[in-house]
Amino acid sequence: MDTRRLIAVIVLVPVLVSLALWAFAWPAARTAPRDLPLGVAGPPTAVAQLEQRLAGRGDAFEIHRYADESAAREAVEDRAVYGALVADDQGPKLLTASAAGPAVAQLLRQAVTEQTSASGTAVRVVDVVPAPAADPRGAALGASVLPLALAGIATGAVTTLLGLRGVRAVVALVGAAGLTGLVAAAIAHSWLGAVAGDWWAAAGVFGLSALAVGAGVAGSAALLGRPGLVLGGAVMMLLGNPFSAASSAPELLPRPAGAIGQWLPPGAGTSLLRSVSFFDGAAATGPALTLTWWAVLGLAAVFVGGALRRRTPDADPAPVPAPAATPVS
Repeated sequence: MDTRRLIAVIVLVPVLVSLALWAFAWPAARTAPRDLPLGVAGPPTAVAQLEQRLAGRGDAFEIHRYADESAAREAVEDRAVYGALVADDQGPKLLTASAAGPAVAQLLRQAVTEQTSASGTAVRVVDVVPAPAADPRGAALGASVLPLALAGIATGAVTTLLGLRGVRAVVALVGAAGLTGLVAAAIAHSWLGAVAGDWWAAAGVFGLSALAVGAGVAGSAALLGRPGLVLGGAVMMLLGNPFSAASSAPELLPRPAGAIGQWLPPGAGTSLLRSVSFFDGAAATGPALTLTWWAVLGLAAVFVGGALRRRTPDADPAPVPAPAATPVS
C-alpha cells in the first residue's frame, strides 16, 4: 500500500503541473485576434478601401459596417464591437474602448497603424470608453479573477467538508458569497478604483460570481462526493481562471478557450463586471444568465445531493446479531 501511494504521488504531481502549465501558458502564448469585432464607417468608397487593407490580416477581424461615426461610436458603447475605424475628410480615425480591455485597444492601435502606414496618413485615436485612471492597464481588474475563484472554491469545499446539507448549505453558500461581494467591491471599487459605476451593482456582480463558483463546486460534490469536489475545483481553477480572458478578450484566446471561458463563472463574471461598471449594462444579459444558471443549478444539486443521502438505508441499519449464549457448566 505504501508503495502504491508513493508511486501515485510521484506520477500525480507532474501530471498536475503539466495541466496547470497547459491551462495557463497555452492561451498566453497563443494570444492573437480571431474574428475580433471591428467596425468601419464612412463613405462607401473609403470604407471599401479600409476593408481591403484589413482583409490582409486574414480572419483577425470580423468587420461590421456602419453609416457614420455616430453609429460606430454607439456600437462601441453598446459593446457590439471593440473599436471602429472611421474614414472622414481629415483622414482615418480609430475609436477604441480601453474599458473593454486595454490589451485589445492597444492591439487595434497597432494593427490599424500598420495597415494605414503605407498611405502616410496618421491615424487619430479616440478612446470612447476609457479605462479608469486608477487602473489604466486593467491589471487590478484582471487580478481579481483568481481571488474570487479561490473564494468560491473555498466556500464550496468548506461547506462540503463540514457536512452542511439542504437549507444550511444554501445559507452558507449565499451568505459567504454576499460578504465576498461586499468586501471585493470595497477593495476594487472604493479603494483601488479598478471598477466604476454603481457600487452596489459591482458588489452584486462580485457576489454572484463567487456564488456561481461556490455553488458549482458544492453541487458537484453533493452529487459525486469527494471526486466531485476535486472535479469542480479543478474546472474552476484550471479552466475558468486562465480561460476567463480577464486581461485581454475572448477573441484573443485560441479556440475554443475563449468560448469555454465565457461559459464558466470567472469569464462570465469578468464580462458582466465590465458591462456594469463601464458600459451602463450593455451586453450584460448573456454573462448574467450564465452566472445565474451556475448558481441555480449548483444550489439545486446541493438540495438533490442532500436528499439522496437522506434516502440511503442509514435509517434501517442491518440487524446486529445477538451474542451467542454462553453454555452453563
